[in-house]
Amino acid sequence: MKALLFLADGFEDIEALAPLDILRRGGVDVQTVSIYDDRQVTSAHGVTVMADMTADDIAALVDLDDVRLMMLPGGLPGSTNLLACEPLCEMLKAHAAKGGLLAANCAAPMVLGHNGLLEGLDATCYPGCEEHLIGARYTADLVTVSGNVVTGCGPAASMEWGYTLLDLLLGEGASNGLREGMQYNKLIK
Repeated sequence: MKALLFLADGFEDIEALAPLDILRRGGVDVQTVSIYDDRQVTSAHGVTVMADMTADDIAALVDLDDVRLMMLPGGLPGSTNLLACEPLCEMLKAHAAKGGLLAANCAAPMVLGHNGLLEGLDATCYPGCEEHLIGARYTADLVTVSGNVVTGCGPAASMEWGYTLLDLLLGEGASNGLREGMQYNKLIK
């Protein structure tokens, strides 16, 4: 099971790292991908991370037919940087065309909306970004699953977004042990 998490300067720290942690703990092979020529990417809060690869490396390192999930953390200007990356947008469209799972949190659903990937679906996003959900019905929910798209409403959705993705990839209830082990269930009463 493979997944790609795309990173651009200005990504929201928790929206990238919390679901990455959850999915890897759950056994999903998640690779982080810098959209730049350099593997170093800096978050919206000044945390520099070293991605596993650059977008240029994907063709040599990853068989895209094996990728089930492509993920976009939000944050600004991270989301607008993702949207401006034409190769990424083309990759997302190709992944959607073959029925692949797409996930975007916070402001990042704008990337899907502006690329016609939310048409006729339900979606959520960070409040104030609704205009970018082109073709979708806005839910305002913490996490929304609709068709092959999973959207989250912001930083607070990060863990639930990750657990939801794990369940979609590995089967309903796959996240139950992690929810308990990571003490997440104490938040939800």
